[in-house]
Amino acid sequence: MLDPVNHLIAGFVLVASPEGLLYCLLGVTIGTIVGVLPGLGPVGAMAILFPLSLKVGPLLGIIMLTGIYYGSMYGGSTTSILINVPGEAASMVTCLDGYQMAKKGRAGTALAVTAIGSWVAGTVGVIVVTFFAPWLGQMALTLGPQEYFSIMFCGLIILSNVTGGSLTKSTLGVVLGLMLSTVGIDVLTGATRFDFGVFELSKGIELVAMLMGMFGLTEVMATLMKPYDVTDTVKFKFRDLYPTKEELKQSVMPMLRGTLVGLPIGLLPCPGGIVSSLLSYKVEKSVADDPSRFGKGAIEGVAGPESANNAAATTGMIPLFALGLPFTAFTAILMGAFMVHGVIPGPTMIKDHGDLFWGIIASFYIGNVFLLILNYPMVGIFASLAKVRPAIIMPIITGLVIIGVYSVDNSKFDLWIALLFGLAGYVMKELVDFEITPLVIGFVLGGMLEKSLRQALILSDGSLIIMLQRPVSGFFIAAAFVIMGFGVIKAMKSKGKRAWGFSE
Repeated sequence: MLDPVNHLIAGFVLVASPEGLLYCLLGVTIGTIVGVLPGLGPVGAMAILFPLSLKVGPLLGIIMLTGIYYGSMYGGSTTSILINVPGEAASMVTCLDGYQMAKKGRAGTALAVTAIGSWVAGTVGVIVVTFFAPWLGQMALTLGPQEYFSIMFCGLIILSNVTGGSLTKSTLGVVLGLMLSTVGIDVLTGATRFDFGVFELSKGIELVAMLMGMFGLTEVMATLMKPYDVTDTVKFKFRDLYPTKEELKQSVMPMLRGTLVGLPIGLLPCPGGIVSSLLSYKVEKSVADDPSRFGKGAIEGVAGPESANNAAATTGMIPLFALGLPFTAFTAILMGAFMVHGVIPGPTMIKDHGDLFWGIIASFYIGNVFLLILNYPMVGIFASLAKVRPAIIMPIITGLVIIGVYSVDNSKFDLWIALLFGLAGYVMKELVDFEITPLVIGFVLGGMLEKSLRQALILSDGSLIIMLQRPVSGFFIAAAFVIMGFGVIKAMKSKGKRAWGFSE
């Protein structure tokens, strides 16, 4: 029987080394800076620093990458409050009331409540991961290839329906990702497929090159074509960072409600940070005595959403650790980092790589403390970074991408792959409003999805009925088709309304 507390203590011992603490601090610091800088999201920063994680070993590398992600959740709120520009997507909701609070001279209060709420939600989320992920991993050991296929299939269908864009485009993105994953060596027979006579493609498309192109170069191109601009930062004094007792009292329940909203959303295959923030804001507005205060500087409109997106960001690790299923771009990059190091996330990870798992979990606790220490007294310094011009930042990022891609295999071909995916990502994102995340997740999951399907078909002599013969697989297959049906009906209704001249 697993003993999470004892294992967690061992994880703390493992991470509490000079190198472990250094990379944890490095990750959350970079994450905070990335969150502050408009134009470069946490996923892009993780993709750019992906090669560095390969040089330092799985534990230190993963600690750094995860620190970048949840650190950006803190940093993104800083610019939302001070200059009305979200540093990353999950902080968009914070702009609504955070900036209004700043204009009224309450910037310090908004920043303090954000830091405290993020720390509370992040810590609660880590506690949930500590106890729930091992249990779910144990349950997953009883699953066969048909269950794994059905869960991944259902997850991809849900992802196609909740990305917020066109259902057709999201589904097409998943399909394109699955198709790209078939390039290279067949997972079961070892035969080479779809390399078109190009030797470099016989090993498959390099994940690092794809990620750095899609998330790194795409962001560079988008920012250079539409450079961001920021207004003067709202000024505040350090003593203003201490909220009054009344303000803290107003914030406690929104923090708790936001945490409860974010925890389950992190488990779903959707952009958890954005969805949880929006839902939390709606919850706070619905329970408020005077909803008209929202949008005019309501402290609840800051405390709830910021707590929710941090809780969702943390519990989003559970599907990856327990099931080996990445349902966000962030966990897809982590999945790639694990796989490059020869570690397969999923039910056997805790058993086969227990030290790595518990070391990463321990780093979450330490990283949240680092973030509270960093973001509270140094918020003014971080906010000033938002004024750095894109003309300075983007060439540096481009150089890091080139160095990172080339350093993996010393391959010029991978540089062309990165450039190709960068151009494709820019066209998809900026010109045809095509969501990138489904494509990347489809690519990362493609090999596992194909392997599970073919193993199940081998067991059943080629019959698809095996997918319905066991309760878990049958449930997820049925759920997938029900969700597909609702999605198609919704799309047809919307198309019909537009045809008759009605708005959605």
